[in-house]
This record gives sequence, structure tokens and C-alpha cells, in this order.
Amino acid sequence: MTEGDGVRAGEPPDDLTTVEAGMWQAFRNGSVYDLSSGDAVADDPHGGGPWDAERTVRARIVCWLLLDGPPALAGRVASLKLVGVQVSGSLDLAGGTVEPYVELRRCRFEQDVLLPEARFTTLRMVDCSVPRLEAARLQTEGDLHLPRCRFHHGIRLTDAQIGTDLMLNQAVVHRDRSGRSIAADGLTVGQDLQAELLESHGELSLRAATVGVSLSLRGARLAHPYARLALNAPQLTVERSLYLTPAGVGAQAMSGMTPAEGTRIQRFACEGGMRLDDGRFGDAVDFELARFTLADDQEVSLRRVQTPELRFLGERPARGRVVLSGARVVNLMDRADAWPGPGRLHMGGFAYENLVPRGPFPLDERLEWVAAATAEYNPEPYERLAAVLRAGGEDQDAREVLLAKQRRHRESLPPAAKVWGYAQDWTVAYGYRPGRAAVWMVVLWAAGSVAFAQAGHPPMKRGEHPEWSPVLFTLDLLLPVIDLGQVGFWQLRGGWQWLATAMILLGWILATTVAAGATRLLRRN
Repeated sequence: MTEGDGVRAGEPPDDLTTVEAGMWQAFRNGSVYDLSSGDAVADDPHGGGPWDAERTVRARIVCWLLLDGPPALAGRVASLKLVGVQVSGSLDLAGGTVEPYVELRRCRFEQDVLLPEARFTTLRMVDCSVPRLEAARLQTEGDLHLPRCRFHHGIRLTDAQIGTDLMLNQAVVHRDRSGRSIAADGLTVGQDLQAELLESHGELSLRAATVGVSLSLRGARLAHPYARLALNAPQLTVERSLYLTPAGVGAQAMSGMTPAEGTRIQRFACEGGMRLDDGRFGDAVDFELARFTLADDQEVSLRRVQTPELRFLGERPARGRVVLSGARVVNLMDRADAWPGPGRLHMGGFAYENLVPRGPFPLDERLEWVAAATAEYNPEPYERLAAVLRAGGEDQDAREVLLAKQRRHRESLPPAAKVWGYAQDWTVAYGYRPGRAAVWMVVLWAAGSVAFAQAGHPPMKRGEHPEWSPVLFTLDLLLPVIDLGQVGFWQLRGGWQWLATAMILLGWILATTVAAGATRLLRRN
């Protein structure tokens, strides 16, 4: 009987070992084939202890079962379910179509697992030790689960298409020769991509990936400190939310959920830069308690990101930059102590419609937030903040923001314009506090009336002058254009003439600043 005849008849080939024969029969029966010894230390696939031939099957036989395996026994469904098995040789299923269900738990692979352009219904590898997973353009109808696995030289899922969920919870992935831990550019996941408590030692690359529901990196630790990026995901599309938040740990923790109060947690931590440029997120991007450890030349980049809600609620990074240039969000939820300081925040073109501060965020600190994002004067962040405050009914705060904008602008002006700016500020606060003009007018009117009451005032022409009134005379000096019939009928000499000239100049300054402020208010409205 040949090997081919044996396969067609449902019988194992003649050269199978006893262990492989047992796996062959378990496959036909759809049952779990468990070679664990019962000793937790000896059964650890990531431990250093060797597994002998009593626990080893050849990769060639595994491929034979999956690609051209025997029929199932009557009333059973053929499937490969291995526990505590060592696979020798390279498991090469490149380009193959695997119809049986595959679940491998606590298994150890001696060489790389090669699945490029393969097709599976569902593939689950749980708590396995794998040198490297090559699965570019892999397709699955159902799930690809890789939780608690350890990959010593990375994972490649470039252009892979996962029908439902991709799970990498608690996986440990080390980098390959190019410095990447997970290369998943162009990946498509039909539902959720869960990578909670993931440990990534290298660049996690998700460029132009698409996730049908949510992407969870809760509690993940991404480390690539000596290169530019630990997470490289420009043009990432997530139909719902991206979670860079804490995960619960311990028996009470539940995957895919925000940890309940009192649960021990592990924060999302990123040692190295993050790039989410041009990303599209249907619900939110959540940075709750996220921790970033950046070098001076690294950044958290959210350029041109679009999402209904950005929850910027992580720890303030001690170094590096946060870049929101061109991003567009509806609700910006933030904390005062989450943002970096001056020179390390860039918000050119950042558009948001509502501010939802978590905790106290007074206006003076919000102005410092805007100033931190504008190393050189730029009116746009001030005008955006003022517009949002005004839309929320905070008209007084909006005026304070626009006043701060004018004061910031003044510092960039030449000396003469700067002096004029100070005059507008002291008198009517650039028109945003018009009541000041009335106060100044009253003060000058009262002071001038008292002073001119003591002045000598011979008439210019006898019999052709009104009755002397220091009160009306002072008011006539202060009000430009308007003629009250006092100025021009009296002679003032010496210091009184200089005082009258000063009153005329002050009146023009007040009138001009009020007019400038009114014009600014009209233009704004």
C-alpha cells in the first residue's frame, strides 16, 4: 500500500511514528491530541527544557493532514487540535488551502511557520513558541488567534485578510532583521483587532491597515527606543475606536473592556515614536492614562487625523513632541497636565468643535496650551479656541482669548506699532473691553474740567463768544469731529495751551481705538 493509497483509504502512511499515528487518528476523530506531561514547568513551550521524541511530530505530516488529510470518521468533523506538541522542521503551507479547523495550544515549533498566500477557515495558535510567522497575504474566513504566543523573530501579516477577529492578546513579539516586530501593512480585519497586553520589541507597522470594528492596544507595551517609531500606522482606518488605554490584569480582568473600578491595571506604554497620520476613526481615539517615553527627535504624530472624539488623557511626555497639525475632531477631551510644554506641541490647522476638559482646566492654562503650540505668532489657534468658546456660550472667555491673541501679536511688531498696540491695550484692551474708553473719558473730562476752571481764558473776539464753561470746553476738546461750540472762542496761553493740545490728542486716541475695536467686533461677528 502506498502513502497515497493509505491517505485515500483513511489509513495513516507506513512511515508514521507512534506519536504521529496518534495525531492522525485524533484528526479523523476531531478530538484534542494532548501530549502534555502534567508538569507545568516541563510543559512550558517557552522554557529551556528539551522536548523528546515522545512529544514531537514532523511538520511534513502536519502539512499532509491539513492539505490532503484523511476523511473524518462517521459522525465526526476532521480537525487538528494539538496541545503540548513539538513540531520539527518548517511548517510550510504557502499557497495552500486548509479547510479543517486548526487549534494549536502550548506547542513548540523548531523552525518558522510559513503561511504566505495560504487560505484557512479559522486558525488558532495559543501560547505557542514560534521562531517566526510568515503570513503575507494570508486569508481566513474566520479568526486568526495568536494570544500568549512568543515570536522570536517577528510576524509578517502584510496584506493579510482576516475574516472576523485577529487576536494578539499577551503575545510577545521580538523584532526581525529589519527592526520590525509585526509587519502588517495593508492588513484587513473584518471585525476586531485585539492586541491587549501585547509586548512588541521593535516597530509595529500597520500602514494603511483597515479594521472593521475596533482596534484595542489596551495595556500594550511597545518598545523601539533607538529608532524613530514604535508604532507606525499612517492611513490606518478603524470603523469604531482605537484604544491606547489600560487593561485589567489578573483573574478579574476581562478582555475587550475597560477595567472595572478596583481591578489591577497595566497602562498602555510606548517607548519610541508613534505615527497615526491621516488616520480615520469612526468613534474615538482614546489615550486614557497612556504613557509615552520619547527621545527629543521622536513624536506622537496625529497629523490630519479625523475622528469624532479625541481623548487626550495620558501622561505628559517629558521629552519629544505631540503633533496635531491638520487634525479634525468634533470633541476634544483633555486634561491640563496631559499636554507637553512650549515648543513641543504643534497644532497648526488643528480643528475641533467642542472642548470637554476632564478636571479643572481654567482659561489661563488653556491660553498657555495655545501659546505652547505657537512658538511664533499664529492667529489660527487663538481664533479656533475663541470660536469654540463662543459656540459654547462663553462669550467673555472668547473675548479674553482674542485679547491674548492681540497681545501675542504685539510682541512681533516693530517698535512704533508696538507702542500703538500698548496704547490700544491700556485704553480699551483692543476693543474687547470697550467700557474702559468710557472710564478714561470720564476721568479725563473730570480732570480737565477742574484744571480749566483755573485757567485764564480771554475771548478771541469781544461780544462774539459763548458763556465760558470749563466742563463743555473740556468735552469739546476730547470729542473729535463733534463741535460743542467752545473750542476756538477762547485764548489759552503757556501750559494751558499744551494741556488743551494733550486733551485733543487723547481724545483722538480714544476715538481711534474704540473705532478699531468696534471694527474688529463687527468683523468677528
